[in-house]
Amino acid sequence: MLLHTGIDQIDRKILRELTTDARLTVAELGRRISLSPSATAERLRRLESLEFIRGYRADINLHALGFTITAFVRLTCEGTRYKPFLKFLPTLDAVQECHHLTGNDAFLLKVVLASMTELEDLIEKLLPYGSPTTSMVLSTPLERKRPLRF
Repeated sequence: MLLHTGIDQIDRKILRELTTDARLTVAELGRRISLSPSATAERLRRLESLEFIRGYRADINLHALGFTITAFVRLTCEGTRYKPFLKFLPTLDAVQECHHLTGNDAFLLKVVLASMTELEDLIEKLLPYGSPTTSMVLSTPLERKRPLRF
């Protein structure tokens, strides 16, 4: 299955390995995909230039750091409030993701916080921009960090 004409099976192997462990050395990655370190490094540079790889990240356990509350906030945001909200959004450290939606709600925010007081404060901060509707996450039975197939 070819998802993009710019990548081949070796590139897919690289992406799979990095998805599993982004801290691999180039030499170890090369061993796993049967390429020399220099050929592996060249492949990595090409994948980065094509933006299939955008930096390397640590998977931080926010729950272990005390951020035990996860919620989704749907926000209506009409007309003149839209652009001011987009300017305000980066100041909200609790917001992990923000998606622009079709339908009645303009945005869906995934937020992670340490307390209900912080959630209440966040909701109050959103009120000037629209009507927030909050859903608390009870558990996450499935969370994918990569596509099903690539």
